[in-house]
Amino acid sequence: MTSADQRDQLLALAQRCERTGRPDRNLDADIYEALGFTVRRKPTTLLAPRTPPGGIYQQGSLWKAIGPVSAEIDVAVGIIREKAPDWNWSLQSVATEEQTYEALVAGCSGQGALASLALCAALLKAFARKRSDQSPTQAER
Repeated sequence: MTSADQRDQLLALAQRCERTGRPDRNLDADIYEALGFTVRRKPTTLLAPRTPPGGIYQQGSLWKAIGPVSAEIDVAVGIIREKAPDWNWSLQSVATEEQTYEALVAGCSGQGALASLALCAALLKAFARKRSDQSPTQAER
């Protein structure tokens, strides 16, 4: 996959975070994959109670359950701290008829119905910008 394809994938995923109004385990797995984790999704035909919802991801030599990054702000913050520890980020609540959240990660903004979704959208956009910075032939969107 080319750098431009990866960038487009990250931006499309950020858009999914901004458009959805609720957490989604498939979205969680997609976010982990897009950020470079090796992911094994939970098989739909295997209904073992010990199989973690959403699947597992590899961290070093260990396999861990995919965290509900689209649902829990602590999981989203943990991923930022792991993948981009030197990036600044902020989150604010916007009081309107429909409560929304706005996040800023490394100068990229995201919004969402949940704080975790806004933070994920901003993080994915920041990674997309980083990809385009590494590929000087790509124009900024």
